[in-house]
Amino acid sequence: METRTKWIIDPAHSEITFKVKHLMITNVRGQFKEFEATIYTIGDDFLTADIDFRINPESVDTGNADRDIHLKSPDFFDVDQFREISFIGNSYEKVDLEGSYEMWGNLTIKGITKKIKLEVEFGGVITDPWGDKKAGFDISGKIHRKDWGLVWNSMMDGGGLLLSDEVWISCSVELKKSKTEDVLESSDISITKVNN
Repeated sequence: METRTKWIIDPAHSEITFKVKHLMITNVRGQFKEFEATIYTIGDDFLTADIDFRINPESVDTGNADRDIHLKSPDFFDVDQFREISFIGNSYEKVDLEGSYEMWGNLTIKGITKKIKLEVEFGGVITDPWGDKKAGFDISGKIHRKDWGLVWNSMMDGGGLLLSDEVWISCSVELKKSKTEDVLESSDISITKVNN
Protein backbone atom coordinates (compact mmCIF):
# COMPACT_ATOMS: atom_id res chain seq x y z
CA MET A 1 0.00 0.00 0.00
CA GLU A 2 1.12 3.57 -0.72
CA THR A 3 0.36 6.91 0.90
CA ARG A 4 -1.71 9.07 -1.40
CA THR A 5 -1.23 12.82 -0.99
CA LYS A 6 -3.98 15.26 -1.89
CA TRP A 7 -3.13 18.68 -3.35
CA ILE A 8 -5.55 21.49 -4.14
CA ILE A 9 -5.04 24.48 -6.40
CA ASP A 10 -4.56 27.91 -4.84
CA PRO A 11 -6.66 30.18 -7.12
CA ALA A 12 -5.25 33.35 -5.55
CA HIS A 13 -1.78 32.44 -6.83
CA SER A 14 -2.69 30.66 -10.07
CA GLU A 15 -3.86 31.76 -13.52
CA ILE A 16 -5.27 30.01 -16.59
CA THR A 17 -4.72 32.03 -19.76
CA PHE A 18 -4.89 31.60 -23.52
CA LYS A 19 -4.18 33.53 -26.69
CA VAL A 20 -5.32 33.32 -30.30
CA LYS A 21 -4.18 35.13 -33.42
CA HIS A 22 -6.45 37.99 -34.51
CA LEU A 23 -6.32 39.21 -38.12
CA MET A 24 -3.30 36.89 -38.33
CA ILE A 25 -1.04 39.75 -37.20
CA THR A 26 -1.50 40.04 -33.42
CA ASN A 27 -2.72 38.08 -30.40
CA VAL A 28 -5.91 38.39 -28.37
CA ARG A 29 -5.42 37.16 -24.82
CA GLY A 30 -7.91 35.92 -22.30
CA GLN A 31 -8.22 34.07 -19.02
CA PHE A 32 -10.63 31.98 -17.01
CA LYS A 33 -11.29 33.41 -13.58
CA GLU A 34 -13.07 30.42 -12.01
CA PHE A 35 -11.37 27.04 -11.81
CA GLU A 36 -10.55 24.27 -9.37
CA ALA A 37 -8.40 21.18 -9.31
CA THR A 38 -7.71 18.14 -7.20
CA ILE A 39 -4.40 16.34 -7.59
CA TYR A 40 -3.38 13.10 -5.95
CA THR A 41 0.24 11.91 -5.81
CA ILE A 42 1.99 8.90 -4.33
CA GLY A 43 3.88 10.58 -1.52
CA ASP A 44 5.19 13.85 -2.95
CA ASP A 45 6.16 12.39 -6.35
CA PHE A 46 4.43 14.48 -9.04
CA LEU A 47 5.38 11.96 -11.71
CA THR A 48 2.58 9.89 -10.16
CA ALA A 49 0.06 12.74 -10.23
CA ASP A 50 -3.58 12.01 -10.97
CA ILE A 51 -5.07 15.35 -12.04
CA ASP A 52 -8.72 16.41 -12.18
CA PHE A 53 -8.91 20.03 -13.35
CA ARG A 54 -12.16 21.92 -13.99
CA ILE A 55 -12.86 25.35 -15.48
CA ASN A 56 -16.08 27.36 -15.54
CA PRO A 57 -16.28 28.60 -19.18
CA GLU A 58 -18.69 31.34 -18.14
CA SER A 59 -15.79 32.97 -16.29
CA VAL A 60 -13.92 33.73 -19.53
CA ASP A 61 -12.51 37.26 -19.57
CA THR A 62 -10.72 38.88 -22.53
CA GLY A 63 -11.11 42.46 -21.36
CA ASN A 64 -13.94 43.13 -23.83
CA ALA A 65 -17.54 42.54 -22.71
CA ASP A 66 -18.97 42.05 -26.22
CA ARG A 67 -16.25 39.55 -27.14
CA ASP A 68 -16.80 37.66 -23.88
CA ILE A 69 -20.54 37.39 -24.61
CA HIS A 70 -19.70 35.98 -28.04
CA LEU A 71 -17.29 33.44 -26.52
CA LYS A 72 -20.04 32.24 -24.16
CA SER A 73 -22.49 31.79 -27.05
CA PRO A 74 -23.09 28.58 -29.09
CA ASP A 75 -20.48 29.85 -31.59
CA PHE A 76 -17.83 29.00 -29.01
CA PHE A 77 -18.24 27.60 -25.47
CA ASP A 78 -22.07 27.46 -25.41
CA VAL A 79 -22.10 27.92 -21.65
CA ASP A 80 -25.86 27.42 -21.29
CA GLN A 81 -25.48 23.82 -22.43
CA PHE A 82 -21.92 23.00 -21.38
CA ARG A 83 -21.14 24.17 -17.88
CA GLU A 84 -17.60 22.85 -17.53
CA ILE A 85 -14.25 22.45 -19.28
CA SER A 86 -12.22 19.61 -17.81
CA PHE A 87 -8.75 18.13 -18.04
CA ILE A 88 -7.85 14.70 -16.68
CA GLY A 89 -4.09 14.10 -16.67
CA ASN A 90 -2.24 10.93 -15.69
CA SER A 91 0.67 10.29 -18.06
CA TYR A 92 4.09 11.95 -17.83
CA GLU A 93 7.57 11.88 -19.29
CA LYS A 94 10.62 13.57 -17.81
CA VAL A 95 12.36 15.68 -20.48
CA ASP A 96 15.48 16.67 -18.54
CA LEU A 97 16.90 16.94 -15.05
CA GLU A 98 15.98 20.63 -14.71
CA GLY A 99 12.28 20.10 -14.00
CA SER A 100 10.91 19.86 -17.57
CA TYR A 101 8.20 17.31 -18.29
CA GLU A 102 5.62 16.38 -20.90
CA MET A 103 2.13 15.65 -19.66
CA TRP A 104 -0.70 13.90 -21.51
CA GLY A 105 -4.35 13.96 -20.60
CA ASN A 106 -7.92 14.22 -21.84
CA LEU A 107 -9.32 17.70 -22.47
CA THR A 108 -13.11 17.99 -22.68
CA ILE A 109 -14.77 21.06 -24.21
CA LYS A 110 -18.44 21.16 -25.30
CA GLY A 111 -18.76 17.46 -24.52
CA ILE A 112 -15.91 16.50 -26.88
CA THR A 113 -12.89 14.76 -25.36
CA LYS A 114 -9.48 14.71 -27.05
CA LYS A 115 -6.05 13.70 -25.81
CA ILE A 116 -3.52 16.54 -25.65
CA LYS A 117 0.11 17.04 -24.67
CA LEU A 118 1.28 19.89 -22.44
CA GLU A 119 4.76 21.10 -21.50
CA VAL A 120 5.39 21.38 -17.76
CA GLU A 121 8.08 23.27 -15.86
CA PHE A 122 8.27 22.20 -12.22
CA GLY A 123 9.21 25.09 -9.95
CA GLY A 124 9.76 22.97 -6.85
CA VAL A 125 8.19 22.31 -3.45
CA ILE A 126 8.60 24.61 -0.44
CA THR A 127 7.00 25.25 2.93
CA ASP A 128 5.50 28.74 3.14
CA PRO A 129 5.72 31.02 6.22
CA TRP A 130 2.41 29.61 7.52
CA GLY A 131 3.63 26.02 7.48
CA ASP A 132 1.80 24.93 4.33
CA LYS A 133 3.65 22.85 1.77
CA LYS A 134 3.33 24.39 -1.72
CA ALA A 135 4.30 23.22 -5.21
CA GLY A 136 4.57 25.39 -8.33
CA PHE A 137 4.26 24.67 -12.04
CA ASP A 138 4.21 26.52 -15.36
CA ILE A 139 2.22 24.68 -18.02
CA SER A 140 1.93 25.48 -21.71
CA GLY A 141 0.62 23.93 -24.89
CA LYS A 142 -1.20 24.42 -28.16
CA ILE A 143 -4.53 23.02 -29.34
CA HIS A 144 -6.64 23.28 -32.50
CA ARG A 145 -9.97 24.70 -31.39
CA LYS A 146 -11.95 23.11 -34.24
CA ASP A 147 -11.19 19.69 -32.75
CA TRP A 148 -13.61 20.64 -29.95
CA GLY A 149 -16.31 22.17 -32.14
CA LEU A 150 -15.13 25.78 -31.74
CA VAL A 151 -15.41 26.39 -35.46
CA TRP A 152 -16.71 29.97 -35.77
CA ASN A 153 -14.65 32.27 -37.96
CA SER A 154 -15.09 35.11 -40.42
CA MET A 155 -13.50 35.77 -43.79
CA MET A 156 -11.95 39.20 -44.15
CA ASP A 157 -12.65 41.36 -47.21
CA GLY A 158 -9.04 41.18 -48.34
CA GLY A 159 -8.90 37.43 -47.83
CA GLY A 160 -7.74 35.42 -44.87
CA LEU A 161 -9.52 34.50 -41.66
CA LEU A 162 -10.29 36.67 -38.66
CA LEU A 163 -9.08 34.12 -36.09
CA SER A 164 -6.47 31.39 -36.09
CA ASP A 165 -7.42 27.78 -35.54
CA GLU A 166 -4.57 27.38 -33.07
CA VAL A 167 -4.97 28.41 -29.44
CA TRP A 168 -1.97 28.72 -27.12
CA ILE A 169 -2.51 27.76 -23.49
CA SER A 170 -0.41 29.10 -20.60
CA CYS A 171 -0.98 28.31 -16.93
CA SER A 172 0.82 29.19 -13.73
CA VAL A 173 -0.33 26.88 -10.96
CA GLU A 174 0.38 26.85 -7.25
CA LEU A 175 -0.75 23.79 -5.30
CA LYS A 176 -1.27 23.41 -1.58
CA LYS A 177 -0.77 20.08 0.14
CA SER A 178 -3.77 18.83 2.09
CA LYS A 179 -3.32 18.16 5.79
CA THR A 180 -4.81 14.66 5.39
CA GLU A 181 -3.46 11.70 3.45
CA ASP A 182 -5.18 8.58 2.09
CA VAL A 183 -3.90 5.04 1.93
CA LEU A 184 -4.05 3.80 -1.65
CA GLU A 185 -3.99 0.14 -2.64
CA SER A 186 -1.38 -0.56 -5.32
CA SER A 187 -4.14 -2.00 -7.53
CA ASP A 188 -5.80 1.44 -7.57
CA ILE A 189 -2.78 3.16 -9.14
CA SER A 190 -3.35 3.95 -12.82
CA ILE A 191 -0.56 6.44 -13.46
CA THR A 192 1.72 6.09 -16.47
CA LYS A 193 5.34 7.13 -15.89
CA VAL A 194 7.60 7.23 -18.92
CA ASN A 195 11.40 7.61 -18.89
CA ASN A 196 11.54 8.68 -15.29
